[in-house]
Amino acid sequence: MSDSGVLHIKGRVLVGADPDGGVRDELWAVDGRITFERPVGARDVTTVEGWALPGLVDAHCHVGLDAHGPVDESTAEKQALTDRDAGALLLRDAGSPSDTRWIDDREDLPRIIRAGRHIARTRRYIRNYAHEIEPDDLVAYVAREARRGDGWVKLVGDWLDRETGDLSSCWPRGEVAAAIAEAHRLGARVTAHCFAEESLAPLVEAGIDCIEHATGLTEETIPLFAERGVAIVPTLVNIATFPRLADGGERKFPRWADHMRRLHARRYETVRAAYDAGIPVFVGTDAGGSLAHGLVGQEVAELVKAGLPPLAALSATTWSARSWLGRPGLEEGAPADIVVYGTDPRADVRVLGSPKRVILRGRVIR
Repeated sequence: MSDSGVLHIKGRVLVGADPDGGVRDELWAVDGRITFERPVGARDVTTVEGWALPGLVDAHCHVGLDAHGPVDESTAEKQALTDRDAGALLLRDAGSPSDTRWIDDREDLPRIIRAGRHIARTRRYIRNYAHEIEPDDLVAYVAREARRGDGWVKLVGDWLDRETGDLSSCWPRGEVAAAIAEAHRLGARVTAHCFAEESLAPLVEAGIDCIEHATGLTEETIPLFAERGVAIVPTLVNIATFPRLADGGERKFPRWADHMRRLHARRYETVRAAYDAGIPVFVGTDAGGSLAHGLVGQEVAELVKAGLPPLAALSATTWSARSWLGRPGLEEGAPADIVVYGTDPRADVRVLGSPKRVILRGRVIR
């Protein structure tokens, strides 16, 4: 780890998606902040060469959570370090029962934007993950998590209904609309886990800001999302697990298993149709439940496989993602959270899986 007072990045500094004005030749990090002005009289300058991007964004992960529920601080630390070493320096934690505020005091760990703890219907989500409540309590719990989080609240919008044997919506329209309005009043945005088709329109009409996974998007709901500007985080590396999940649950819930396979089969078509309609699409891995951390590069490659132009997929984890979350990129005075690659990631996004250097708060971490 470099403790140099001044860090010099030169080569190709990718400050935006604009092919004409989005590239600079160099930048400096002084006292952990970016400047494009050469420091006068600087000593002990460390130079890093390559293709520089703002620290990558994983807009859906779970630090402090594994397949069984909350984890200890040592495990949470390893999760955050794995993301950091993969170049993911800004994480939107989309629901965790663990208190990870201690991470904010660590100069060597990524920055986290928290959505508090998941809010789910009783017995309608993974055990030990969420507040499990009934609709009458939804507004109160949303207010609680809006105050606990960093500007986001996470709902479980649909899940397996054991009575019907298939995915179904979790919340009545009136209650969810009141809850979203309360979150907005408190200055928080709301997102929801949604696999199925039927849960989407009521949530969007209720004013939701984002949908996680969004595998149930159809020709009918895509225009609604586009009109309202509701973002999606497809988590395609997680959707890849649907066939295995379906195989495991088919004997007991055959309708659900068939539904999951159909959602999986059209996943790329769904994401491409959403992008073509103008729906904002952002990178998220869903790491921290059953998935490993550090998969941000793989998710970008999945978006390209789904049909997004490489530059759009790259922006979904860099410039546009940071703007959406209200965090700066490679700007004058911004924190120097930078990932450097040996070749142009715009030409082949697979290079994201092999960072040459990771720089956090102006320090070379690896």
